[in-house]
Amino acid sequence: MSAPGFFRPPPPVNEPVLTYAPGTAERAALRRRLDDLRGQRQELPLVIGGEDVRTGRTATAVVPHDHRHVLADVHQGGPAEVDRAIAAAAAAWPDWSRMPWVDRAAIFLRAAELLAGPWRQTLNAATMLGQSKTAHQAEVDAACELIDFLRFNVEFMCRIYEEQPVSSPGVWNRLEYRPLEGFVFAVTPFNFTAIAGNLPASAALMGNTVVWKPAATAMLSAYYVMRLFEAAGLPPGVINLVYGDGREVAEAALGHRDFAGLHFTGSTPVFQGLWRTVGDHVDRYRNYPRIVGETGGKDFIVAHPSADVDALAAAVIRGSFEYQGQKCSAASRLYIASNLWPRLREQLAEDVSALRMGDVSDFGNFMGAVIDEKSFTRQREAIDEARNTPDTEVLVGGEVDDADGWFVRPTVVETRNADFRLLREELFGPVVTAYVYPEGEFTETLGLVDRTAPYGLTGAVFAEDRAAVLEAEDALRYAAGNFYVNDKPTGAVVGQQPFGGGRASGTNDKAGSVWNLIRWVSPRTIKETFIPPNDYRYPYLQDESR
Repeated sequence: MSAPGFFRPPPPVNEPVLTYAPGTAERAALRRRLDDLRGQRQELPLVIGGEDVRTGRTATAVVPHDHRHVLADVHQGGPAEVDRAIAAAAAAWPDWSRMPWVDRAAIFLRAAELLAGPWRQTLNAATMLGQSKTAHQAEVDAACELIDFLRFNVEFMCRIYEEQPVSSPGVWNRLEYRPLEGFVFAVTPFNFTAIAGNLPASAALMGNTVVWKPAATAMLSAYYVMRLFEAAGLPPGVINLVYGDGREVAEAALGHRDFAGLHFTGSTPVFQGLWRTVGDHVDRYRNYPRIVGETGGKDFIVAHPSADVDALAAAVIRGSFEYQGQKCSAASRLYIASNLWPRLREQLAEDVSALRMGDVSDFGNFMGAVIDEKSFTRQREAIDEARNTPDTEVLVGGEVDDADGWFVRPTVVETRNADFRLLREELFGPVVTAYVYPEGEFTETLGLVDRTAPYGLTGAVFAEDRAAVLEAEDALRYAAGNFYVNDKPTGAVVGQQPFGGGRASGTNDKAGSVWNLIRWVSPRTIKETFIPPNDYRYPYLQDESR
């Protein structure tokens, strides 16, 4: 039992981003860890109930920018391993769901400190090699953002617990925030190690037990996240790591009567398919499951005629091409006023052509490779389509090369067709498409931005004219769950910009806020009457003749 007291956890602060500048200690430490991981071919087991599970069925984890380099042989699970993971979660649930919140919090706060210190370069190096992130992109993701989630989630949990009803005289009303009855199924993406860690950890912090299916293209970093949680003292069975075929694992998890919630980040079609499966099975579950998903985006930058072109150019390059455009928040469509375009076009052509791309272990490279051959093919086909479509041209970039790694040069497409496919469909790569609108048609263009794509994740407006900013905020209020004014539409920080969107972009439950964590509890109202009545009769029932 925990000692009595009203405990206040350490106030959360955002983890400082290390620079990795030449001569710094972190640069040298990261290089050493990169050499260590690159020099070994590991065997990665599933982790179920605290035990390493080897199935003998393996898949390889490769380096996207050097795809013949195998980092690990990863054991794959199937329905039997999912059932075993569900059983382990059920066995852990009674103790974990009743563990005092301060003790659950202490485990994840310790994980944050371990990641801020001795584990930092392990997670960074695994993310760089397995997901082709640069040192900076790995640092802001695998280190800083995951640390922030682990710290701020404790603060958010306390805010939820503190939300209590009023009590009338003689009565004490209380709200108890119970963990869900069953297990949470966490399905995580390749593009952010922080998301891969947060989806199972946020549900677990609230007292739930979890079956975790990571992306097949981020297995190495997921393995080290799991080991980090274990090193912090997470009890066996609270989070169970199951690699395997996504469809096979999902069918086994969603078909179980104890399925209580889905915590998902990934593509819109996959999420919609999972939701359909849940609907088909809804009569077999013990409770209606919680479904939380952050999915795709076709994120925009719209520039008013008053926009600052230099700031706009910087935002396009960072917002579209950092991490090869493989962020659900990445800018992939631009709406530029005609008076700005000549100068912006020239600046983009010059700056984008100068971006270095290659092995992320070379700290001079701005970009690495796209994640796999499937993504490479999708980008190549989109670029070919742009080259062969009337009223459309490739302004800069467009070169692709898969001889050694899946490399796609950062590409800017200009189209005069407002309904061009590349303005409507998510590509999830380093291809951004610009549409130039007549300088006097800002209002009409906002309507075009709002209706062109089915998503509603992120977007940005650039304008020096405040009236234009206000008009854009109103016209695009449902086009983006995260809306940026004179800034790129990427880079949400935990505790500062809660993240998520609506429409085809997800359930908008805002990772990095109380709104996400509250989905992983089921409130119970408790009313305690100190002196209950001992007569059923109310005063109005008395006889008036008396």
